[in-house]
Amino acid sequence: MMAESKLLPYRNGVGIMLLNRDNQVFVARRIDTISEAWQMPQGGIDEGEDPLQAALRELEEETGTNKATLLRESRDWVSYDLPDALVPKIWGGRYRGQRQKWYAMRFIGENHDININTPEPEFCEWKWIEMESLPDIIVPFKRDLYQALVDEFKDLA
Repeated sequence: MMAESKLLPYRNGVGIMLLNRDNQVFVARRIDTISEAWQMPQGGIDEGEDPLQAALRELEEETGTNKATLLRESRDWVSYDLPDALVPKIWGGRYRGQRQKWYAMRFIGENHDININTPEPEFCEWKWIEMESLPDIIVPFKRDLYQALVDEFKDLA
């Protein structure tokens, strides 16, 4: 399977590093995992959508709020590979991982504006953490990607 999964394409997606007024980052725990893995909002790009539109849509779908302003777009697209055991279980086995454009955004609302109990919830709880802690709370296969994002956006905090 390992060699086969490397032949699959990446799914195009976006991610959002949402910073509050104290320069802490929004993270949430996925509803569909038993592990203590937390992540920032992210998702796929729909047909006909540009990456920023997708990021704004995903932010609202996953956090229940659109109270954010754009700070910066990542310089490059970044990617991660799924572990081989997950490839057949995620996205119908069509992708090896994701290729993402990331956006740093400033949350301009109040905590009560965030509502993860959305029509199609993905998260069971959320919190604000220090940016440098991000690589420690994510699933291992996304750790390098999260470290690259911390390195790129650390001047914003």
